[in-house]
This record gives sequence, structure tokens and C-alpha cells, in this order.
Amino acid sequence: MGQKWKYQPPTYKQIENAKQLSEELDMSPILCDLLIKRGVTTVSEAKQFFRPHLSGLHNPFLMNDMDVAVKRLNKALGRKERILVYGDYDVDGTTAVALVYKFLQQFSSNIDYYIPDRNEDGYGISKRGIDYAHSTDVKLVIVLDCGIKAIEEIAYAKSLGIDFIVCDHHVPDEELPCAVAILNPKRADSTYPYAHLSGCGVGFKFMQAFAMDNEIPVEQLNTLLDLVAVSIASDLVPIMGENRILAYHGIKQLNHGASTGLRAIIQVCGLRDKEITINDIIFKIGPRINASGRIQQGKVAVDLLIENNLRAALEMSEQINEYNETRKDLDKSMTEEANRIVENLDNFDEKRAIVIFNEDWHRGVIGIVASRLTEVYHRPAVVITCSGDIATGSARSVTGFDVYKAIEHCRAYLDNFGGHTYAAGFSLNVNNVEKFSKCFEEFVANNILPEQTDPIIEIEAELDFKDITRRFFNDLKKFRPHGPDNPKPVFCTRNVYDYGTSKVVGRRQEHIKLELVDNKSSNVINGIAFGQSMQAKYIKSKQSFDICYTLEDNTYKHGEVQLQIESIHTQSGKSKGEN
Repeated sequence: MGQKWKYQPPTYKQIENAKQLSEELDMSPILCDLLIKRGVTTVSEAKQFFRPHLSGLHNPFLMNDMDVAVKRLNKALGRKERILVYGDYDVDGTTAVALVYKFLQQFSSNIDYYIPDRNEDGYGISKRGIDYAHSTDVKLVIVLDCGIKAIEEIAYAKSLGIDFIVCDHHVPDEELPCAVAILNPKRADSTYPYAHLSGCGVGFKFMQAFAMDNEIPVEQLNTLLDLVAVSIASDLVPIMGENRILAYHGIKQLNHGASTGLRAIIQVCGLRDKEITINDIIFKIGPRINASGRIQQGKVAVDLLIENNLRAALEMSEQINEYNETRKDLDKSMTEEANRIVENLDNFDEKRAIVIFNEDWHRGVIGIVASRLTEVYHRPAVVITCSGDIATGSARSVTGFDVYKAIEHCRAYLDNFGGHTYAAGFSLNVNNVEKFSKCFEEFVANNILPEQTDPIIEIEAELDFKDITRRFFNDLKKFRPHGPDNPKPVFCTRNVYDYGTSKVVGRRQEHIKLELVDNKSSNVINGIAFGQSMQAKYIKSKQSFDICYTLEDNTYKHGEVQLQIESIHTQSGKSKGEN
């Protein structure tokens, strides 16, 4: 399916606003228009956006129950009670546990951590985990990145004399668990000014409040921001507002003083002596941490993240790297099988959602397979497997469609569920799989917009090649780190031509290395179009074509800007209605 380009030219008012901001900032009006689109409209806001200060973080005591949580933690430390830090087995959960454990370990030796086993415990707080806490004389559990729906489990813990502090960021139900304190910026009654923290981010705010209350220098906590950055990138939460501050400084920490465990992962990823970016976290660091919980046990990831001995950390990283290789093999085989199932579905072209079930699939990889299906078919996708009578599902969504609401609509058939707008998970009795599938597909069909099932490239601005100067690119790099709500800008240039030296490259001749000119300047711009060699014949015909792309550093020619071309539209290939 061809990708449609969506571009909305700026209005006269937008042009004038960008021009005014441009004069005040001494920056290209094109980039100032991008700032305005991100809600940055003044010079002071622009300065904070480009150079976020930790002083811009919100007071953690603005969060509901924060004072109660700090008071209960102080009491536990004062009485030398045994504390258990409990978290989910994914990247967000394991980084959150590592952060809170590492920080509190300075003030107590009577502290432990627990990561549920995907197969033995299932998702979130389990009776097995609570029994472990009870058997080790734990009096306080700090749970991170889960727990907001654990009504029965936390009530059971309370009956055993165990208190809970819940630090979560998932959408809660109307009924909240009977915890001592519930720290969640998505509470319906939330008083906190920013709703989009990661689970590790909520843990960080808790430790920030604890440090403030006990007059602990905040610098001791800020050394753990590399963990927060990894959670923000991997959990795909918006990178604006408070998350931008945390991610900006966390990535600096990753590059100039990462913890021993993360340093070992960076080395195993082949990123040593390179500048770590958000993409490196998403595609290299995060998947390795995740692989531990998917293939073996998430606790192994925490063991690594809190390790202080580099040699031991490197050995553990090699083990996690092996888990990741196993994960990739499973991912490949399961995705191939899932594609075959989808291709044989009846009336597939009429379906607005994909729901597939295979009892033999590995539970730890179904979320990745759901993501692959969403990318290929551009529809919300649910992948389900089972063990005995219990089925487990993972859902992923397309831009603009809230898959969590779709799952929630089908809650009558579910035992448990949770998640976000674009990713959710659930469990149910295997006998309810067919009923759930029908309910989910009907909800999506009735609520998804036609354009949400089209592969669309959102173009932020049209450029001429004369606009692409070194200064323009250096100013553009100030928009980093990118992520939801602050995507890497995609630009478009119309009527470009092959300079005469473009060629097909790659082991299978699948890419095009381009040298391009437009008709408004003499600038020759280098570009790379991955997987688009089918356009080479047209490009070499000397006819004009349109491109959309992101701007990147040319890794082979230092100091030079390169286009990473996302899509090519030839004059013969355009379809009616495309912008």
C-alpha cells in the first residue's frame, strides 16, 4: 500500500507569528513554525524548550498522596522495617525498580526487590509476590509501573499487615486499591500538572519528594536520570513538558556518566564512544532490557541495572544479549506465521482490526508481533496465546485510535487488562477468546476513522534545497530529543532531479544512494532511500519527482547534511487527492 502524504500549508496568521518569533530568536521562520506547532510561542518558552533546566521540574508534592507516601516511607526507614520494591517486567518497570532500589539502598540495608515472572505471576501484583513479601517479613511494598488495578491483591496484602505505596501511570478504574498512597498523575482527581510521566518517572518524583523532605542533595538523585530517559524512550510517552526535561538530562547522563549497568549494555550494543540518541534507546538498549523479561526473568535486568562492577555487568549484558537473540528468532518465526494467518482471513480487506490466536506462541513476544502487524497492515492488532485455561493478549494501535478504550469496551470478557492509548494487554479465560474477538472487531469498525487505517506521512514543512544550510540543521538538532508530541520533523521538497550520480546500493541492491538538485538553487544534496530501489529507473530518467525526508548527519562525510528519504512520489505515481 502506497503512503499518502499529509501536508497542511501554514495560514497567513501562522506565517506572521512564525516570522515574529523568528526575528526575536534569530532563527529560520520555518523552524519557528515548528516550535509554534509544538505549543512553544514565546522566546522564554523557546529557551526552556531548547535548554530544559531541572529547575523546571514540578514540585512532586503537587501529586495526590505524595505527602502520605513520603511520611509512610520515612516511618518504615525510621523503624527499620523491611521494604520491598516491586515492579513490572518490562523496561519501564525494571528501570523504575532499579532507580528506587539504588536510591533507597543508601539509607537502608533492609530492602529487597521483586520482579514478577511472566509465566508464574502474570502481569502486575500477584498473590505469589505478596506471599514472598510476607514470608520475608516485608511491611512496606513500593510498587512501580503497575498496581493501579490490583484491588483484590492489595486487599489481601493488607490482611497480612503489608502496606502498599502504588506508583503507576496506567489509566485507573473508578475504584482504587486500598493502598496507603496512590501516586498516579492519571487519577481522575489528579492535582498534578503533568499527566504523561512514565512509570519510572513517577518513581523518580517519589524519590524527589523523599529527598526534599529529608534535605538530601538532589544531585544524588539526578545521577539516576539515565534510567528515567531509558524508560521514557522505551515506553513511548510524550517527550514534551516535564518528560522533555527528564529525557534531555537523562540522555546527557547516558552519554557522559551512565551507570555501570547501562554502560555495559551500551558496550554490548556497539554504541561505545558514540553519541546515544533516543533511537538508540528504542531500537538497541530498550529491547535488550526487555528481552530479559520476555525470554527469562525481568529480575535479571534489574540485577544488571544496579550492578556496580563493570566486569560483572559486562558478563550479565552478554547474557541479556543472548536473550535478545532468542527473542529476535521467535519474533521472526512468529511474525511470519502471523502474516500467513492474516493473509488467509476471510474478508480481510473489509476488516478494520486484526485479532489472531495461537496457543503455541511465546507469551513474551506477542506484543512485538502485534506491533509488526500494525506496521504492515495499518490496523489495530491483537495477538493472543494461552497456557492452560488462561489466554493472554497484547494489543497495538495506529495513530489516533485509542486501543485501550477498545479493550475496556470488551471488559465483560476479560479477567484483567491495562495499558495506554497505543498499547494494552489483557488476560481472559480461553473460552472467551472468540467473544472478545468479535466484540473488539465490532468496536474498532464502529469507531475508527477511515483515514486512521491509511499509511500516512505527516509532513511538517516544505523546503527548497537552499533552505538546508548548516545553521538550519544545527538549529534543527536543538529540537532533540524527539518522540510523541515532538516527532522528528519530516520535510518535503517538490520537483527535484537526479544530479546524474545516483545509484542503487546494498547487498541485495535494495537501496538508492542519491545526489539531488532542485530548480531553485545549485545545491547538490546527498540522500539515502532505504528499500526504494524500485524507483531507480524513474529517477535516472531525468524527470522530476517529489521527496519527503528527515535531515540527518552524514556519518561518512563529517559535517555534511544528508536526507533520509522516507517516500518518493513520481509524476506517474501520484494518485488523485494526494497532497
